[in-house]
Amino acid sequence: MIKSKSAKVGDWCFVIVCILVSVICVVPMLNLLARSLSSTEALIKHQVYLWPKGWNFEAYSTVLSDMKYVRAFFWTVFLTMICTLVSLTMTTLCAYPLIFENLRGRSVINIFITITMFFNAGTIPNYLLMKSLNLLNNPLVLIIPSCMSVYNMIIMRSFFYGIPDSLRESAEIDGASYFRILVSIYLPLSKPVFATLALFYAVGRWNGYSDALMYVNKEIFYPLQLFLYNILNNINSVEVATQEGFSSPGLTESLKAAIVMFSTIPILCIYPWLQKYFIHGVTMGAVKE
Repeated sequence: MIKSKSAKVGDWCFVIVCILVSVICVVPMLNLLARSLSSTEALIKHQVYLWPKGWNFEAYSTVLSDMKYVRAFFWTVFLTMICTLVSLTMTTLCAYPLIFENLRGRSVINIFITITMFFNAGTIPNYLLMKSLNLLNNPLVLIIPSCMSVYNMIIMRSFFYGIPDSLRESAEIDGASYFRILVSIYLPLSKPVFATLALFYAVGRWNGYSDALMYVNKEIFYPLQLFLYNILNNINSVEVATQEGFSSPGLTESLKAAIVMFSTIPILCIYPWLQKYFIHGVTMGAVKE
């Protein structure tokens, strides 16, 4: 098919926009990587942009030599895996029944679930609720309160709507139970949306620290982001002393960059494995309500 001139111009404009967006996303990461690997002298003189100058791994060795960081890293990996699994299970169990038109109170349930997207009790009532449930300083407080996102549930429910009803009806004729239909038909056909939502939940848990900041006081349960947040606060608290010559300002900036890279790279490594499902899962979930 031969494209018109206006269509070709539109394609080129789209390509240019995509390139600009990619550059906007990649350049800050390259700058942080360069700063984390550069010498203190180059950082003090503001000579580092996109390529390291005076290669120096002192910032990385400083962070990795702290066993608290290593423990926080593996704890966060474990916590992310558990939260993702629990969240996908809860989202599936909520979305699957809502696709049946004969479910009693289906419209009311949908309304109540949707309301939670717009209204929240607030920080203090949530804290009092966690306290009354004896979840403070408990690792479960990092899992249970955020175990399901209504937005993600709507995406999964819409994806289930896109699966032909004839498949479910044929299984019902053969005597399959609702659970058997879910396991044998819906779950095998829902890999794209599961991969998409798994990425959403994993990124949300990996980047989360506010819940741990409010509900957890035991350092052993600190997720990686809260641990790195405390490190950055400690670095900022000594910047006055740094300016007076008690420590190196270049090393301070290098440590900040290394900390950000440590918290970002692991979750970025997951995306290439889920990329082939990502777009398909999001678009299929938006086809039908």
